[in-house]
Amino acid sequence: MSTATLADLLAQADTDGHDHSATEKATGLLHIHNHATGSIVWFPTWKKFRETADWTEAVSGITAELDAASAPADQAGAAILAADLEALLEQASRSGDASVFVQENLTRHLTRAWAVGDAVTKANNKDLFDAGATPSVYAGYPYDVYAQDGGVFATTLWNDLIDARRNRALTEEAARKALKPVSRKAMKNAARKAARR
Repeated sequence: MSTATLADLLAQADTDGHDHSATEKATGLLHIHNHATGSIVWFPTWKKFRETADWTEAVSGITAELDAASAPADQAGAAILAADLEALLEQASRSGDASVFVQENLTRHLTRAWAVGDAVTKANNKDLFDAGATPSVYAGYPYDVYAQDGGVFATTLWNDLIDARRNRALTEEAARKALKPVSRKAMKNAARKAARR
């Protein structure tokens, strides 16, 4: 295993310039390019994450959470995933700028979700996922965490985080319109219409 940290790889990707393909090959990272804002979010593949020093630390932290839980590892892991996702989507819905929120939180959530799966697998004394069937801890999780080395997970989660903010804004706008004061003239017209019926 390499002792490179995820921060080192992300910093390298940020400084490598505009040749994203070469950066992906050199670092083992993938990226999402937000064409609307011109921003780029780099994130590791699940395989690359396992090669970093961060992976060991993350899996150890999740293992401690699993050990403290009263439920079996699969159930405790699934509960961690569900709680993390719920909290993330709630925070995204309240963020002032969804794009900035995604840039600050996407990689952290991806890597934590992969660490949960690996910690559960280790707790069950099984081999880490390498290919084939997705571990059962992800059965109720709404994302395909390993597809295209994690690219599908990142893209789908990105969209959900952006949508969380948009949906909250639409809900708030609808609530404001529903609470809009009604003018006296509108009330009189409504009373006349009701009287005619």
